[in-house]
Amino acid sequence: MDWQNKVVLVTGGTGSFGKKFIRILLDEYNPSKVIVYSRDELKQHEMRATGGFNDPRIRYFIGDVRDKERLTRAMYGVNIVVHSAALKQVPACEYNPMEAIKTNILGSANVIDAAIESGVEKVLALSTDKAVNPINLYGATKLAAEKLMVQSNAYAGGRKTRIACTRYGNVVGSRGSVVPLFFSQRPTGVLTITDDRMTRFWISLEQGVRFVIRCIEEMQGGEVFVPKIPSMKMTDLARAMAPEAEIKIIGIRPGEKLHESLISEDEARTTVELEDMFVVQPAGADLWFERAWAEKGKPLPEGFSYTSENNSEWLDVAGIMHIIQPIEEELAKAGK
Repeated sequence: MDWQNKVVLVTGGTGSFGKKFIRILLDEYNPSKVIVYSRDELKQHEMRATGGFNDPRIRYFIGDVRDKERLTRAMYGVNIVVHSAALKQVPACEYNPMEAIKTNILGSANVIDAAIESGVEKVLALSTDKAVNPINLYGATKLAAEKLMVQSNAYAGGRKTRIACTRYGNVVGSRGSVVPLFFSQRPTGVLTITDDRMTRFWISLEQGVRFVIRCIEEMQGGEVFVPKIPSMKMTDLARAMAPEAEIKIIGIRPGEKLHESLISEDEARTTVELEDMFVVQPAGADLWFERAWAEKGKPLPEGFSYTSENNSEWLDVAGIMHIIQPIEEELAKAGK
C-alpha cells in the first residue's frame, strides 16, 4: 500500500499508542497528512510544543468521538482512520458506567457512521484481550465496539469503506500500565500484586503499532486480527523490576481476571492461524466478506483457545528485563 498519498486520522491521537503510531508513520511511511483527533487541548499543545510533533504534515483537531458531526467534519478527505480513543481504566469504567458506554460504544458507532458517510477507505479499531469473555464493564464495552466494527461492514453496502479490529494484550509501559506503578513503588522496597498466580499477555508499544500498520495494509473488512505474543507472570515482572523488593499480595480487584484470553474456544471455530498471528473471521457474513484468509492460514483444532496461561511462548525474568529497560529509562528521564 502506498502511504504517501494517504490522509490518516487517529482518534485518541495524543495517547501512548497514538503518539508512537504517528511518529513511526511520519518517519517511515511519509503520509501526506496525519490528523490528531482528541478532546484535550492541553495534551495537543504539549504534543506539538514539547513532544516533537510540530510537523507540517500534522493537523490537530479538537473533538470528541461522542460528537458525530465533529467526526464527520474531521474525516473530510481522509483515507484511513485508526480508532484508538477509549476510556480504558477498569476502575474508572466501573464507577462511571454510562461514560464508558458513551465513549467506547456510542463513540465507536459515531466513528463508523462518519467514516461511511465521508467515504473513508479503511477503519481499524483497537481492542483488547479484556473484550474476550468480559467480566468488567470496560471489557464489555470493547466487546460491543468490536461487534459494531465487524458487523458494520454490512452498512457500507456498495461503498468503499471497510472496517476491521486488532485485539492484543497489555502494552508494556503505556499510561496506566503496571510498569510505571512498579517503578514508582520500587523506592519503597515493596511492590503490590493482586494475586501471585496472575499471568498476562504482553506486547511493546512499537510492536503494537507495527502490527496495526500491517493489519491496515492487509485487511479486507470484518476481521479481528490477533498477534501471537508472549505471556509473563506478574511475579516475574516484579522480580525483574525490583529483585530485592518485597512482593505484597493485596487481593484480586473487582473486575480483574487471573488470566486473560485473546481467542475464546467458541470464536476459534471461525479463526485461521498464520505464522505470526490469528485472524478471527466473522461468522455468517459471506455476503460482504470474502474468506480469502482461509486460503492463507489453517483452521484451529477443536477446543482451541488462546489464553495467557496456556500460551506456548513465555517471557522469563531476563526477557522481561530486556523489554522494560528502555521504558524505565524513559520514566526516569521524565522524573516519574
